[in-house]
Amino acid sequence: MSPTSGPDRILLVCSSGGHLDQLMLLDPWLADFDVAIATFDKPDALPRLEGRRFYPLCWPTNRRIWNNLRNSVRAVRILATERPQLIVSSGAAPAVPFFWLAKVMGRIPTVFVECFDRQHEPTLTTRLVKPVTTTFICQSSTQLAGFPRRVELGASR
Repeated sequence: MSPTSGPDRILLVCSSGGHLDQLMLLDPWLADFDVAIATFDKPDALPRLEGRRFYPLCWPTNRRIWNNLRNSVRAVRILATERPQLIVSSGAAPAVPFFWLAKVMGRIPTVFVECFDRQHEPTLTTRLVKPVTTTFICQSSTQLAGFPRRVELGASR
């Protein structure tokens, strides 16, 4: 990777459903990169992951400490296997171990895309990854006010 060429290997990390949908909108931009995806192994996600390098994560994670611990172990393995040069997430809980390990294991740059529906208060995941995230992406001037490394892209149409 050179400073002008950017990353070659990108890891997308998110829960399934809307978070995965949001990252799949990056497909046109991701075409020139070696991309792997870590998300929940759920029926709603599997059709969108066909033909992609996919790492299944445990769910549910809300108030399930065991599944969060299992995902932390999986994150170590996935990061060691993939050796990504950039990690991108739109949430939710799966992002937390990946972002913290990215900082600890290899200082891998991270990008977190905040949910558009969170206009005035950041999500819990956003608050948990704030200390270790390289760049935060938001779509509104009211989102993530006071967050360092915040980039406003504007609302989609």
